[in-house]
Amino acid sequence: MNVITKLEVQKRNKERVNLYIDEEYAFSLSAEIVYKEGIKVKDNIDIEKIKKIAKEDEYIKCKNSALRIVEKTYKSQKELIDKLILKGYEKDSIDKTIEFLKQYNFLNDENYTKMYIKDKMKSQGQNKIKYTLIKKGINEELIKDEIANINSDTQREVAYSLGKKKYDILCKKESDKYKLSQKLYRYLISKGYEYDIVSNVVKNIIKVEDSY
Repeated sequence: MNVITKLEVQKRNKERVNLYIDEEYAFSLSAEIVYKEGIKVKDNIDIEKIKKIAKEDEYIKCKNSALRIVEKTYKSQKELIDKLILKGYEKDSIDKTIEFLKQYNFLNDENYTKMYIKDKMKSQGQNKIKYTLIKKGINEELIKDEIANINSDTQREVAYSLGKKKYDILCKKESDKYKLSQKLYRYLISKGYEYDIVSNVVKNIIKVEDSY
């Protein structure tokens, strides 16, 4: 058995306590565990038993932290894992947390992808949506399947609306039709729209404006 020689509340996190055994730092525990287990300086301690308790405690903390995150805003699996890593949780706790969230459908990349596409279609083309989802760790086959469901007419309508607003702004600074069309092309391409949609939209906007 080993002896606890010091208990020290962490400066940055008052809910965690550093535990020293035989004058050396051993590990940290939640203040709640220290209280519940009645852990005190000079106590003899079963290190393996405490580590097991601490591991279960960290999993509970990790799970609760993850639930708070997904309650605020829906996340992809990769985004959530990255956030939990930044919070300092161990891999085992994160893995168990992800498994729990998936089991109860708090974390579902397919639903996330559908929601993301539905939201971003109001202001972005499929190329930008696709590359952003890849960065978020979504499976490319899943992205491909969901992108295929995007209605091209709807995309064209949104692109036209965005393009017309941009054109009206550009016209205040530029009168050259060629330069206007080139700037409009670049703008819509940067928004992630396919070349054929951009070409069609730009031609229609310029054509309508020229008819006045």
